[in-house]
Amino acid sequence: MEICVFTEPQQGATYDELLAVAQTSEAAGYTGFFRSDHYLAMNVADGVGPSDAWITLAGLARETSRIRLGTLVTSATFRLPGPLAISVAGVDAMSNGRVEFGIGAGWYESEHTAYGIPFSRLGERFDRLEEYLAVITGLWSTPVGDRFTFDGSHFQLTDSPALPKPVQQPGPPVIIGGAGKKRTPALAARYAAEFNTPFMSPDDAAPLYRRVDEACELVERSTPIRHSAAQVVCCGRDDAEVARRAEAIGRDVADLRENGLTGSPAEIVDKIGRFADVGATRAYLQVLDLSDLAHVELIGSEVLPQL
Repeated sequence: MEICVFTEPQQGATYDELLAVAQTSEAAGYTGFFRSDHYLAMNVADGVGPSDAWITLAGLARETSRIRLGTLVTSATFRLPGPLAISVAGVDAMSNGRVEFGIGAGWYESEHTAYGIPFSRLGERFDRLEEYLAVITGLWSTPVGDRFTFDGSHFQLTDSPALPKPVQQPGPPVIIGGAGKKRTPALAARYAAEFNTPFMSPDDAAPLYRRVDEACELVERSTPIRHSAAQVVCCGRDDAEVARRAEAIGRDVADLRENGLTGSPAEIVDKIGRFADVGATRAYLQVLDLSDLAHVELIGSEVLPQL
């Protein structure tokens, strides 16, 4: 099982704090360091303020050497697909091919109104996301010297040189997630290297994995799709340490045990194993207290070796 650290910088984090977590994660043996793509904090008082996901990852690309770097997930409402394809390709080059591209339709209306970003109805956002994926993957995979043209309802590109190319070809792995029953599995089957289930139990994740696998069969996909799960984590060597970490993030231990990966290292291993039993091969551990590097190190030393 691959294990990645997943952070929520919109809740308050400086670049230096994110860098410390990323470098600690790399040294501790995690597969990846991922961050959300949000411009507004949720359920907390105003703090440090937002940071841009791809600017942050560009910096981390130059200050790490092994760990995978990506978004869980980039909002398609924030940026035009053509310029974003250039940005992501640039970060992929800066990291020597370590970027993964999580992408979603966008959902948090308040951050859109706070920063003047248009926010349409859900159906239209999914229509835009489908074209968005076609444009970005099309730009990345167009052979050097050829031109890319796209005539969609929301995006039109004419004779694009489709440059620069990412290091990874035909492009960085695409991650799509969610609980949608029709359009999400179809988009994942067509475009994604990975399908992610965010913050749900193994029992709830299993039918979604099956639905995506069925969608892959319908399009006669030749390569398997990876399944993953994102879960908040709160690990401690004893109950007191677990309680201290839960208090630091303003969460109830009983709720975390019910709806996350919480407890001793052995308990965390067991709970991750339940996701493996239903087909997941990667887990994203949502670390909410970014100042607690010992938490990242504890999981790295006592959980990762058992997976």
